[in-house]
Amino acid sequence: MRISTLCYIQKEDKVLFLYRNKKKNDPNAGKWIGIGGKTEPGETPEQCVKREVFEETGLTLTEYHFHGVIRFVSEMWEDEDMYLYSATGFEGELRTDCDEGELKWIDKSMIGDLPMWEGDSYFLKALLEGRDRINMVLTYEGRGDEEHLATVKDLDLED
Repeated sequence: MRISTLCYIQKEDKVLFLYRNKKKNDPNAGKWIGIGGKTEPGETPEQCVKREVFEETGLTLTEYHFHGVIRFVSEMWEDEDMYLYSATGFEGELRTDCDEGELKWIDKSMIGDLPMWEGDSYFLKALLEGRDRINMVLTYEGRGDEEHLATVKDLDLED
């Protein structure tokens, strides 16, 4: 099981996204995603999100919130538990030279038009609507170009 973090940093009516366009063989190539990455050995998810945000953006988180865990299940990739965060407070200057891709503040009204993973829209919508707890299982089926989101299970809305 892979453990990772993802953070959506918000400023006024905008959210910071990363357009993945620089790494070779990047499974996220051509998609807009939040800021985050894999945990390192011995690292907690909280330590990971703070490190990843700083490494990718140059920003230091000062106000952030843990929402829950998004589990990705796929025929093509190792299963992953992604710890989901949002942030409204930070210090520092945004990097202009991220080696993962292009960083850009996107107006919240434009987010739905961005190319992103199909499943991301489900937890991102809940986050932007202000939900405190977000725990989901996203199951993808198929391989390669045939991979698609098969089911979304929102654990917080079940009885």
